[in-house]
This record gives sequence, structure tokens and C-alpha cells, in this order.
Amino acid sequence: MGIWAEHVVPRIVEKSCGMKEIGPFRDEACAGLTGRVLEIGFGSGHNVDHYPAEVTAVAAVEPSDTGWRLSERRRERSRVPIERSGLDGQALDAADASFDSALSTFSLCTIPDPVQALREVRRVLRSGGTLHFAEHGLAPDERVRRWQHRLEPVQRRVADGCHLTRDIPALVTEAGFEVTALRTTYLPGPAPSRPFGYVYVGRAARA
Repeated sequence: MGIWAEHVVPRIVEKSCGMKEIGPFRDEACAGLTGRVLEIGFGSGHNVDHYPAEVTAVAAVEPSDTGWRLSERRRERSRVPIERSGLDGQALDAADASFDSALSTFSLCTIPDPVQALREVRRVLRSGGTLHFAEHGLAPDERVRRWQHRLEPVQRRVADGCHLTRDIPALVTEAGFEVTALRTTYLPGPAPSRPFGYVYVGRAARA
């Protein structure tokens, strides 16, 4: 990782993904998590305060050392034990069927091969396990979509590979999951922010 990607981007993400408007989406995505949870794209730990009581342990996949350091205080106050479990969501260092639930929030946008990462998540989930997600991606409104395609090359350079045009339910389905719950909406804010803030919140079963 270069200096920008390793030291600057994690701090930008810490601020932007820590906005109070995103909290309800985290609550919604984390609801229903149980047992041993795999979280891909742990970042600076914004989900820690949203884990339900049924969560017993979290294995956190986080490629950025800076992001992991930024999460230290949240991890220290967590009632749930959290361990860093690998750097790459596309190649998980975990046994088959070793997790009860999985969580991904605002992470699939930057993973180079999100379908491969989701297939890995499916592999390590037990039978009946569920994937919970809150992700931004491709908007339904044509005008917004046009702006997303225009802005995406710049976004990817500035935000270390972040895509604006990923169809999250399609990626989840392609990886072998069945989407069982889905809500979509724009983040609160002015119209110019819409290309960056179309959100998919949902749950998928290991098909």
C-alpha cells in the first residue's frame, strides 16, 4: 500500500463512515447476528457498538494496519472478543462452516473481486448461516447512475479503489446466496451527494 492508501484513506473513511446518519443502517444490518461472526472490512470498528447480545465473538478481516489501529479504543471497550483474522476477504484463512453469521458494511465497494470474497464468506458460513450487509452502490435513477459512472474513475483513485456502480444484490446472488431481505434508500443529504449514497441493507442465506 502507498502512503495515501495506507495512512490517509483509512482516516477519511473513519470520518465519512462515522457520520451519525449511517448509524441506523449499521443497527439494521447487525440485527439478527448470532454466535461467531465474520466481519469483512472491519475498518476502524464502527459496527462494534451495534453488535447484538447474541454475538459471542468476531473475527475481523481488515487489510489496513492504520484502520486496525484506529479501531483500538472501540475494540477495548467491546463486550465481545474481537480478533484480527486475515487481511484479504478474497482468501479467508478459516475452515469451512466455521462461522454462524457474516457481516459486511461499506466494504464490498473496494474489494477488487467482490464475488470471490462473497464466495469465501459462503464457504466459511455454516449451513443455515446468514450474511448481513449494508453497502452503497448502483442507484436506480438514470440521472444518478450517469453521474456515478462519470465519477467512478475519480472515486477509485481518490478512495483506494472504491466503486460507485456495484449492484450489490446481483453480486450476492452470483456468489451463491439467496437474498431474503432487502431495503434500499439514499443516505440523507442534498441531491449532489446521491451518487455516493445509494444504500442496500439486507440479509442473505447460504443457499
